[in-house]
Amino acid sequence: MSIFPTKILLANDGSEAELAARTAIDLTDAMISELHISYVGVLPKFLKGGPGTRDYDGVMYEQIERESREMLRKLAWRVKVASGTVAAAHLRMGQADEEIVDLAAELRADLIVMVSRGRGGLKRLLMGSVSHPVVRHAHCSVMVVRGEWHGEEEQASPLGKILLAFEPSKASSEAARAATEIANATNSKLHIVYVLKPDQYKPYPGPEMWVGWEEGLERAKRHSCSWVEGQAKRIRGEGVKVVEAHLALGKPDEEIVRLAEELGMSLIVVGSRGLGRIRRLLIGSVSDSVVRRAHCPVLVVRVGEAMSSRKERSA
Repeated sequence: MSIFPTKILLANDGSEAELAARTAIDLTDAMISELHISYVGVLPKFLKGGPGTRDYDGVMYEQIERESREMLRKLAWRVKVASGTVAAAHLRMGQADEEIVDLAAELRADLIVMVSRGRGGLKRLLMGSVSHPVVRHAHCSVMVVRGEWHGEEEQASPLGKILLAFEPSKASSEAARAATEIANATNSKLHIVYVLKPDQYKPYPGPEMWVGWEEGLERAKRHSCSWVEGQAKRIRGEGVKVVEAHLALGKPDEEIVRLAEELGMSLIVVGSRGLGRIRRLLIGSVSDSVVRRAHCPVLVVRVGEAMSSRKERSA
């Protein structure tokens, strides 16, 4: 059974989204999916409740709604010009991250595609953009697109070279299935990386603890190399163009981003463990850090969680 989405939500918050739109269209066509688009009119907090709210300004609300509807219309036109087909366009009013997450749940979308505004290294480390809370809160997979589309003359897909970050876990297995399906459908080349953390093999203070630790690390490296090569062989057996399997040493998020930039990857695919609502609020996971730091689009694969809207969660 395919893990990949039958329903994709392209979410636009007003930032430049050409590459995000192109990527969503290509995925929709390749995976024979249904494309929905959305735009959220961001309201000041005192307008969030709409008519009847204290200090509600109807003129301001209508102006924001009118401008937002125009932005949605432009997004629909952009998709049409790029030969995409919009199943439905959705206008929401409120806080962007909350509305995107809720709409995805209501639509039972399998994937959210959205743009990240952060371009510079420092900006990528900041957690202020809409994309980051969506990644943390969404109950489905999220693709955060960073980069620029260089014009209509480029007919090839923005995808092309995919880096799959692998580890022995259920979340990673689901990410591997998604990466395999994308690579097959888009005829992309797939690289695999497993990051071994040497720190866990370093001895605790005390001379008696240092004996043999280097040999233990070397055994772990050999075992890890054999394991990741085995995963590459298995995926090749499914007809995917696995170019190379990589073993890296260091912090997983840093090494994944470094290798992706070094190899000129078009997409990074990582798994996200099925965490509860409270744990998803915590910053610090590998996938969250990769989204902040990466120079290219990142697909965070999350499956198997119940879909629910904000209203249902608060009931």
